Amino acid sequence: MSALALALVLTAAFLHAAWNYLLKRTGGGIGFIWLFALFSTLIYAPLAFGLVIWQKPHLAFIQIAFICGSVILHTVYYLLLDRGYRAGDLSLVYPLARGSGPLLAVAAAILVLGERPSPLAIAGAIMIGIGAFTLTGDPRKLRESGALHAVGFALLTGTFIAAYTLWDKVAVSTLMIPPLLQDWGTNLGRTFMMIPLAARNFGNVKKAWNNFRKEVIMVAIMGPASYILILSAMAFTPVSYVAPSREISIFIAALMGSHFLAEGNLARRLLASAAMVIGVIALAVG
Repeated sequence: MSALALALVLTAAFLHAAWNYLLKRTGGGIGFIWLFALFSTLIYAPLAFGLVIWQKPHLAFIQIAFICGSVILHTVYYLLLDRGYRAGDLSLVYPLARGSGPLLAVAAAILVLGERPSPLAIAGAIMIGIGAFTLTGDPRKLRESGALHAVGFALLTGTFIAAYTLWDKVAVSTLMIPPLLQDWGTNLGRTFMMIPLAARNFGNVKKAWNNFRKEVIMVAIMGPASYILILSAMAFTPVSYVAPSREISIFIAALMGSHFLAEGNLARRLLASAAMVIGVIALAVG
């Protein structure tokens, strides 16, 4: 992996962990999810329109279709992620979702896209996966703590992470959709797609805006920024390198969950995170 790709991925990881922490801390809900989609669209609209005017990207039927496909995949992803956070801890749901998604994405990239990562890179991806699942703790205790519901949502979220990662990789690298435009179009579509849900939960929308407007704006800025950086890296870097290495954000989220949300088990989570860091280094070198 090039130094530029690694810098983009690591910066994205910090932003991604931060907005997930805010989503968990506020309690999320349909209102919060819809509001930050709306404000993401509004905040990044000038940049998107400026890019279209300046760069004049080719947007035929296939490009529009891929953006619409991303709208569906990302909408389901956000709804599942939010539901997982309302069922379990940040330091349980986030590692499982972010750890399972990239491993599925790497396997699919090899099978579907024909990517051929080096043995060292594959070993690094496996290390990241092991570290991610270790962060969740003793699997035998999941039933005792009533966390199986959260685990189910986390694994479903991971499946959609893998799906949108591969889909968006084709969009930005094969169809040459600019990363900023790909993400903005997705947020625009997600805003409209969720209007019926937001209307039925208008009380939740009003509550989220009255109580957490600062967090809504922060997530609306950080969420797109983190993914635009990832899309930019995927435009010139194989998925099998980008997807696992971005999961260094699990280390950051685990620290936030343990320290700020008092979710405990800091020592174990640091050891598991160290394995992930080694995995990222292996990916960077491989």
